[in-house]
Amino acid sequence: MHVYEIRPRADRRGFELISDALPFGSLWNAEPNAASNAINYAKFYSRSHDAVIRVYDEAGNVIETHEHKGEFRIELLPRRHWTPSPTVW
Repeated sequence: MHVYEIRPRADRRGFELISDALPFGSLWNAEPNAASNAINYAKFYSRSHDAVIRVYDEAGNVIETHEHKGEFRIELLPRRHWTPSPTVW
């Protein structure tokens, strides 16, 4: 399971997306809808894994929690017994 944290930056210029699942450890976004973009990025990046996304306020309190179920699952199908078709000569 991937765990993501979305925290406001100390310099008040957007939000940081923090997770061990990210290739560089964290990303930051300073757009007007930065928190929403960070949530969507985390959902997309973990689309094949279950994920928990927590959004924090400036005081460090959790204000939102999103749980994302991985969508891509490999289901093993039962083996079918293959029989050769009769050859007509």
